[in-house]
Formats: sequence, structure tokens, C-alpha cells
Amino acid sequence: MFSQQDHQYMALAIKLAKKGHYTTSPNPRVGCVLVANTEDNTESNIVITTGKTQVIGAGFHQKAGQGHAEVNALADAKLNHPNLINGATAYVTLEPCSHFGRTPPCAQALINAGVKRVVAAMVDPNPEVSGRGLAMLEQAGIKAEFGLLENEAKALNRGFIKLMTHALPHVRIKLAASLDGKTAMKSGESKWITSPEARKDVQSLRAESCAIISGADSILTDNAKMTVRWSELGELQHSYKEDNIRQPVRVVIDSQNRLTPELAFFKVNSPILIINTLTDPPLENSPKWPHFVEQVQLPTIKNNIGESKIDLTKLLMMLAKRGLNEVLVESGAHLAGAFIEQDLADEFILYQAPKLMGGDGKNLVEMPNITALSQAKTLAITDVRLVGRDIRITATLTKTSK
Repeated sequence: MFSQQDHQYMALAIKLAKKGHYTTSPNPRVGCVLVANTEDNTESNIVITTGKTQVIGAGFHQKAGQGHAEVNALADAKLNHPNLINGATAYVTLEPCSHFGRTPPCAQALINAGVKRVVAAMVDPNPEVSGRGLAMLEQAGIKAEFGLLENEAKALNRGFIKLMTHALPHVRIKLAASLDGKTAMKSGESKWITSPEARKDVQSLRAESCAIISGADSILTDNAKMTVRWSELGELQHSYKEDNIRQPVRVVIDSQNRLTPELAFFKVNSPILIINTLTDPPLENSPKWPHFVEQVQLPTIKNNIGESKIDLTKLLMMLAKRGLNEVLVESGAHLAGAFIEQDLADEFILYQAPKLMGGDGKNLVEMPNITALSQAKTLAITDVRLVGRDIRITATLTKTSK
């Protein structure tokens, strides 16, 4: 169905989409390549010539509210090859939009430009608009196709897809422990179990997330800020300027109202959500928080041992309604365990340090509702690599546990 050249150009579009990995959220990461039937490549900024085809324009979506990938690719082509756009083929990693949002429909922009063929890697996952962009193109006499490198395109936007299909964000849990599964000594001492390289890697996880969820215990124990620190982004500093840092929304569950404005957590001016229970005192009786702090009261549910905890599903639904589609959980053993017990985690990133801490150290996760081996959660490991001296394991929950 698709030629080798089609694969080549879509691979380039996917490569371009990845350039917006840390900046486009909560919008999808999208790349676009415009190809004309010509061998003349003397003016092209991004040149790939195969037979009689050549890239005449390329672009990607950089930030929400700014031009989409198709618009940027068309602008690139108009600057360098205005006479070759008519009759060109557009390769785009996501179906061109068909509705007016912050920007006009990209499908209409492609129609107006006179392209003759559009290849989309995947259809828009939003059920309310899915297929409409392709239909608009076909009605204008443009050949519209989809499904080329679809899995690669989906991997770019797992949060966006999860939000559109399930009204929930993609949840990634970050964990770090010694080889014998300890996160701290009995005294609470934990700095540092993992290597500097692993901690820099965590900064990149934060940078690509819309929100970070933590618990009050983690904030109080470590006096943590839970922010993206540009100085620790390593190789990303070359492509991610300090002025462009997008701090994720910091979400902290404080069901016992233990946090105070004096903590380091509240010294960084970026959005914070404090999650309280509906049974907590009225919000007007709360401490005087900085202007970027918002308190949200959510219902609780009882676990199998009778404890009342914040309803984590309701929490994720609330974040989804705010458009926060990629969530990183950085928390203590109990909160992380609750997400796992309730099957709310989509992905795990575990850093295992080459240390044996022994004794009565703190466990990686606490899951009191799991009391039999048949209830154990089964993981599918998708990637294993070394980060510094630590092992980084990426895994997902399988649909059924054994």
C-alpha cells in the first residue's frame, strides 16, 4: 500500500514531531513533511532526494497556541519553493485537524495550498472529530490515506490518546530503589540511593509531563520542590533553552492538612494543586497560600483495611478535565502502591541502584490490599538499560495478573 519512499518521508515527519517532545504538551506532538515531484534540491533546508521526489517544506508543532505542523511546513515551503507546493504530497504524523481552535483547520490550509495527496500516520483519536479531517480532504479531491508507521506515531502521544479515548491521563510511576528493593534506611536516610545520571534522567521525565503527583509525606520528608531543574537536564540543555522550561503542574495530596506556605515546595512560582478531602475544614479557613496555589477538595474511598483515602480515579478525572494528559507520580510507597493496586498506572520507570541496604529499610511500594500471590500485579518489561551505574527498567501492567 505504501512505498519505501512513503516510509522514508513519514519517518522524517516522526523525527520532526519529536522536536516538540518537551514543549507541545498538552497538545499532541506532530510533524509534517511536504514532498514535490522534482529533482531540483538546491534551495531546500531539509533535503532528501529519492528518484524524482524532494522535500520542499518541513515543520513541527512547537507550543500550544502556535502554528501546527502543517502550517509550519507550508510556511517553510512558501519561503523556499513556492512554485512547487501545488500538487505536492503532505506526510503528517496525525490526521490534519478539521475544526477551529486557537488556530484555523490544517485540513483547509492544505486544501488552499493545492496539495494533491495527504498521508497521515494515524487518525485523530478524538471520537468527536476522528476522520473528519481526512473526509474534508477527500471532498476537496485530495487523496487521503492513513496508517503508515501508526505505532510509532501513537508512541509520540500516549497522553493525548488516553485523554481522548478514556478521559484520563497517561500515568507513569517513577520508582527508585536498591537491588534489594529498599528506598530508604529505617531512619529515613535516602540521599542518594541512585546516581547523578539517574537523577538527571528523572528531570527529563518531569520536563515531558503535564503534572507531577506527590504526597505530603514526600514533600515534608525531603523538603522537595518537585520542579524541572534546567541545570540537571544534561544533553537536553542543547535543545531545550532555560527560558523555554515549562514547569509541570505540581499536585500534592495533603489529606491531613500538614503542608504550610513556608516549605520550599511553595517558593517556586508555578501552578500547584493541593488536594484535600471533602471532610476537611472549609477552604476559607486554610493558610494564606501564594497566588499560584489552588486547593481542590475531592471525595474519599475506603480501602480493604478500612482506611479512607483520596479517590485517585476522581483525581485523574479532574486533571484530565484540565487538559493534563501526561502525569508523573513521584511519591512514597503508599501512594505509589495505591495507584498500582487500583490499576491506574500505565507505565513504570524503575531505577535500581547497585546497592544492598538490608535491615528494616523502607519498601519500594506498599500494597496492603494484596494478601495472596494470585493477587500480585504482573508487569511486562518493555526496556532495560543502564543510566550511569543504575539499571533503568521500563514496564507496563499486564491486563491480567497471575
